[in-house]
Amino acid sequence: MRIRNTLTAAAAAASTIALSLVAATPTQAAEYSSALKIKGVQYDAPGSDSNKCSGGNTKNEYLTIKNYSRSSTVNLKGYVVKDAADNTFTFTASHSLQPGDYVKLRGARGTDSDAKNVVYRQNCNFIWNNDKDTIYLHKPSGARADVHSYTKKTNDRDGNGYINYHG
Repeated sequence: MRIRNTLTAAAAAASTIALSLVAATPTQAAEYSSALKIKGVQYDAPGSDSNKCSGGNTKNEYLTIKNYSRSSTVNLKGYVVKDAADNTFTFTASHSLQPGDYVKLRGARGTDSDAKNVVYRQNCNFIWNNDKDTIYLHKPSGARADVHSYTKKTNDRDGNGYINYHG
């Protein structure tokens, strides 16, 4: 009987450790019931990185956010995007995404356009690391809408600097 109790205690301890490890790992998108999700990221802009506002290539680094709802329009105002280092962008203007619509959140300065599905961060610094990072999308309430971690070696097998998360 003592052996059985010891085995049961060991199994319970192993289960607790496994649950702790799962909780410490960034949760992936499947657990969030948000209509808005991260469709993909061009984390490594083509060419040599240059964060100059004039002539740089930060505009070629972008995050695509898509409305996966079949019937609801979602306003991006108040949504927050950030990385593992807590570099943050908040959508301060209204930008409505119809069902199936998407927006590209680009680096650099530019004019936001609903017609062209683009919002600029108005910042010429890169936000996504070229080797690895975690991308968080938060609802205006602060609740998580989506999160994805990537490493260049694991997630970008063709080496083009773009990772697709949701079709």
